[in-house]
Amino acid sequence: MSTLPKVAWIGLGIMGSPMSENLVKAGYDVTGHTLEREKLDRLTAAGGTAAASVADAVRGADVIVTMVPASPQVEAVAYGPDGILENARRGALLIDMSSITPQTSVGLAAAAKEKGIRVLDAPVSGGEAGAIEAVLSIMVGGDQADFDEAKPLFEALGKTIVRCGPHGSGQTVKAANQLIVAVNIQACAEAVVFLEKSGVDLAAALDVLGGGLAGSTVLARKKDNFLKRDFTPGFRIDLHHKDMGIVTDAARNVGAALPVGAVVAQLVASLRAQGDGGLDHSALLRAVERLSGARV
Repeated sequence: MSTLPKVAWIGLGIMGSPMSENLVKAGYDVTGHTLEREKLDRLTAAGGTAAASVADAVRGADVIVTMVPASPQVEAVAYGPDGILENARRGALLIDMSSITPQTSVGLAAAAKEKGIRVLDAPVSGGEAGAIEAVLSIMVGGDQADFDEAKPLFEALGKTIVRCGPHGSGQTVKAANQLIVAVNIQACAEAVVFLEKSGVDLAAALDVLGGGLAGSTVLARKKDNFLKRDFTPGFRIDLHHKDMGIVTDAARNVGAALPVGAVVAQLVASLRAQGDGGLDHSALLRAVERLSGARV
């Protein structure tokens, strides 16, 4: 009999499915719930258990992990008679790994405390590839003791695992991460269009740029997307649009200016408005091409 905590996993999307499967591989008993039948079938094929509802998934769980798109979805699965807070046992640990507003995380922690449920906000960075390979960066907000308890579980999902402060801190750091990633992708996209219009061998140029100071994880991960114009979603424009809204709002609240970030946020919004919201965020290349009169 495993001595590992029993896990309920809510949300089996692009990130949630491989992450939950990595917990199964690590020996955890994982019961999952999502709205898509094929995702539940995928979990059971990997050795997990499917639940028909959030309430069914969380009853008896020691740890509950949520990985859903945004604040409204977190609130939908957390609150209400069929939600996590009404059905989880006292003493359970709720780990929200979604990317949401810091205020939502703080509010959830306060509401959960009244039910005797502990909370960590633990958003991740690394995209679908990082989720599959279990090399995510995990930025955590919450109490130190709860972080220490969750550390072995996090180690089955990622490589860089850091407690950043009290409730909401993980989400604040994730917002900063999304700002950096968006600006980096935009810079890479502009460089690609500049290089192609200049008649340079793009593959060779990106290889040499990747080996110098211009190199980055973004360039390494997205180079093939740029070269092949393959915008199959690893992280959708729609979600990055949501994240840019989070970081610009949070920055306004604390009085931090984001002059470049604000411009990139508008470019992401423009791309989404043109029907590209379902594409990978490397599709920012398409926005630069439209502005430059190049191919799209």
